[in-house]
Amino acid sequence: MRVGKIITAVCIVILAGMMLVGCGGEEKKPAETAKKDTSPIKVGGLIDLSGPTSSVGVPYAAGLRDGVKYVNGEGGVDGRMIELDVQDTAYKVQQGLSLYKKMVNTDKVVCIQGYGSAVTEALVRNLAKDKIPDISASYSAHLTDPKKAPYNFFIAADYTTQLRAALKYFRDTWKEERAPKLAFIYPDHPYGLAPIPGGKEYAKELGYEIVGDANVSLKAIDATTELLPLKKLEPDFCWIGGTTPSTSVILKSAKNIGMDTVFFTDIWGTDETLVKLAGDDANGSYSNQAAAVYGADVPGMKAIEKLTEGKPQMSHYTRGFVSILVMAESMKRAAQNGPITGESIKIALESLRDYDPMGLAPAISYFPDDHRPNMAVFLYKIENGKMTFVKEENLERRAEWLGH
Repeated sequence: MRVGKIITAVCIVILAGMMLVGCGGEEKKPAETAKKDTSPIKVGGLIDLSGPTSSVGVPYAAGLRDGVKYVNGEGGVDGRMIELDVQDTAYKVQQGLSLYKKMVNTDKVVCIQGYGSAVTEALVRNLAKDKIPDISASYSAHLTDPKKAPYNFFIAADYTTQLRAALKYFRDTWKEERAPKLAFIYPDHPYGLAPIPGGKEYAKELGYEIVGDANVSLKAIDATTELLPLKKLEPDFCWIGGTTPSTSVILKSAKNIGMDTVFFTDIWGTDETLVKLAGDDANGSYSNQAAAVYGADVPGMKAIEKLTEGKPQMSHYTRGFVSILVMAESMKRAAQNGPITGESIKIALESLRDYDPMGLAPAISYFPDDHRPNMAVFLYKIENGKMTFVKEENLERRAEWLGH
């Protein structure tokens, strides 16, 4: 009786085990890994390729394209390739707005590589509404204030910081007891006007005597009429806030009328073509730059020289290249925390601290409440027909200067 019960119990256990196997108790296969996203990351480019600033827009766009080639050649962003679509705004606001809407609504871009001030400023509200970062080449100071332009970024010191840096350098090296006289020359549109109020305020703080202003169009073929009144005021220094072609016109016109002053330009006002355009009249002029000139002994230049097969490029090209490096770095950081979206790129950009773009530009940092990339400006002087490095001028990050 007892033996029979034991046999019966054993049979029940065996039967239960067989039933479990039949009901799926066998070894389970590992769950399939989620398929990795390998789709391209779409980015829009809004650049002036045929308008009044195309002489610098074209090389800037070339830098953007080669920056993408470099990043993709290094594996892209978490294995995904960046797909850059550069379109020509011709420096026209409505054309830029129309292109932007197509890029966002149809092409589904997650970021914009922008350019001109007029188009960039017209997009500020759209960018915030659509949550699309715009890493532009419009370096207007008010675009660095996230309260006013939350989705705007750029990689160079803003126009006003550039102007302040040069003013500080000239004031520090001024030897005479009297106050140095200062005049401003700029085109009458957002790009030219942006740094003037802040520049004049700082000039007064430093002890300059501001003697006059002149408006010279980016399309000017002669600036004699505009410069003659300034010549009578005898400024020691004259700020030029145009582009390289208009700078050359100003320098040649000044030489023709015997105007004796030290000219200094913003980031778009001098490049490697100025000597070709202005000849010897360019000698002695200064410029602000935010990226290494071609052939500089920095790590990133090797990549650029390879991409360009050793053919020299303008400084505008290098800034375009750096803009892509910064964008790609933010995308990589965004990918570590989830999907790459415009909003996640913005958050990642605001986490950058002293990011080194391979030595091609000063270290870059953004903050949630301050989008100024840095306060550093490279000063160059044209001597014997060449851009010669003078000094890296670093200003303090004053809170009251944010956005001004």
